[in-house]
Amino acid sequence: MSDLAVPLADAGTMIRRSVRLSGRSMDAMIVALALPVMLMLMFVYLFGGAIDTGTRYVDYVVPGVLLVCAGFGVGATAVGVSTDLSSGIVDRFRSMDVRAQWLLTGHVTASVLRNLASTALVIAVALAVGFRSPASPAAWVAAIALFALVLFALSWLCAALGTITRSPEAANGATFLISFLPYPSSAFVPIRTMPSWLQGFARHQPATCIVDAMRGLLCGGPVESAAWQSVAWCAGILAVSVLASGPLFRRRVG
Repeated sequence: MSDLAVPLADAGTMIRRSVRLSGRSMDAMIVALALPVMLMLMFVYLFGGAIDTGTRYVDYVVPGVLLVCAGFGVGATAVGVSTDLSSGIVDRFRSMDVRAQWLLTGHVTASVLRNLASTALVIAVALAVGFRSPASPAAWVAAIALFALVLFALSWLCAALGTITRSPEAANGATFLISFLPYPSSAFVPIRTMPSWLQGFARHQPATCIVDAMRGLLCGGPVESAAWQSVAWCAGILAVSVLASGPLFRRRVG
């Protein structure tokens, strides 16, 4: 077997393992699929009538709900990594010379696939409650590609967090900020309606540029600046997370 084939085989094995584990955790799957539906219905029907965004609220809120669901969904990656490290199965993998990067890659890939499925469900529910997008097929492809990059970066960040938490419960708590970050942003209300002391933070945090880029692609409006900022944020998060996860993993397992 070639030098390249062995790592690819290890990566494929770890990806299949993580995907199977996701499928077997029925309670987590139910939450992952039910949460997007509940959030979409809650924001559209409970809050939508009270918030003036200058446009139909269902069209305004869809990118924000997508990002909130992504924040909740990628948290399972940190839990999965922490569970592996706490259960002792990593020692078995090490005895088979499976590298840390492939174990983490398996968790990350499963996270991206799982959250893309949730994303499809969010969009289906949004269409059912009145979301209408004038976007061209190319704009839809760009929006999906950008969101997949966001999922990939956040999943690697959660994988890194999973290596430094001592229990699955702590890993779940450590990812709270990721799921909270869309709220003080342009995801659900225009930034101009926020208190002045909060507006500066809201304008210059990653959730805002990601939501603005998604909204511009799907609903029309300026895209270029927000899109480049989103890609830059994702690239930075991805670079730091990937580079840090290996040493953190090795330090954890000794």
